[in-house]
Amino acid sequence: MASNTGRIPVLEDLGDVAGRRVLVRTDFNVPLDRSGDEVRITDDFRIRAALPTIEWLVERGAQVVCASHLGRPKGSPDPKYSMEPVRARLADLAPGVELLENLRFDPGEESNDPAFTERLIDGIDAYVNDAFGASHRAHASIVGPPATLPSAMGRLLQREVEVLGGLRDRPKHPFVAVLGGAKISDKLGVVEALLNVVDQLVIGGAMCFTFFAAQGKPIGDSLFEPDMVDTCRRLLDEHGSKLVLPDDIVGVDASGEFATFGTRLPDEAKGFDIGPGSAAAFSDVVMDARMVFWNGPMGMFEDERFANGTRTLAQAMADTKAFTVVGGGDSAAALAQFRLDDEVDHVSTGGGASLELLELGDLPGLAALRGAPNA
Repeated sequence: MASNTGRIPVLEDLGDVAGRRVLVRTDFNVPLDRSGDEVRITDDFRIRAALPTIEWLVERGAQVVCASHLGRPKGSPDPKYSMEPVRARLADLAPGVELLENLRFDPGEESNDPAFTERLIDGIDAYVNDAFGASHRAHASIVGPPATLPSAMGRLLQREVEVLGGLRDRPKHPFVAVLGGAKISDKLGVVEALLNVVDQLVIGGAMCFTFFAAQGKPIGDSLFEPDMVDTCRRLLDEHGSKLVLPDDIVGVDASGEFATFGTRLPDEAKGFDIGPGSAAAFSDVVMDARMVFWNGPMGMFEDERFANGTRTLAQAMADTKAFTVVGGGDSAAALAQFRLDDEVDHVSTGGGASLELLELGDLPGLAALRGAPNA
């Protein structure tokens, strides 16, 4: 990548792994259903995404030990976050592969405690990071092992770096980014970075209301960030020709009834989705692009009344001839909900990690691998 030219070791750089114990940091932070007597995995995508790396190692005679976090157990054992459901599914998909207990059961994981790293790598001969979704965090299991062990990135992490690094450093034009979600403050850094490389930046989701407020438009009772209005005004002044905002909004009026508005919302009205006109216009922008990055839904798609904007955009991502990348998180969940996740070129396994990599060009997990003794 342009900002960090040091080479990151890949699996082949580990040499002969036969008979060696290899620790694979995976991201098995899967969604769980706890509504019945049994805990059930509702989507095993993250487990299946690690299989190419696991299988490569197993086929070459390595003893694979996987390690992952699950949820937020706050540094102590919590049965609710046990890896047991994941261990059972992994046993189906990759028999004989070991899975450690939840890394975050120990406070040393998130505090990057060297003593925890020592315990983690005791008896381990080599390390592989395949947890892209956690590589933006300087946790012990991410940055600790490469300091002393021969290390490499797994196939999943390698693909993420290639694809997202390509967006940042080798974009095909017209390059379009579509950002949604609730808060511009969460994505300001990546907005600034993307505005340097994209031809158009499409803004949907609740963050559009902060831009409307910056334009002096009434937004009713819609969610917005008052302390970001000046920032949005500056972005509009500096990059107005690249920014594409909605021209209609769907939500509820003062009485709570479903309604469609323009870009000036009445008192007490709340916007929850881009309107049909905006959905069509955003889709046209996507269809005309050669490369598209999408992160964040266009509205509250979990509610069918406000799902049309996100659904329409997802369909455009599936239909366009552009190279399409979806930045994990809610966008990936929306694609799966609309059964379009197989119709885009790359669905990232990390929402926050994908944004940080696009913004900064590097992640703590990647920097650690560059410093490994075999790098």
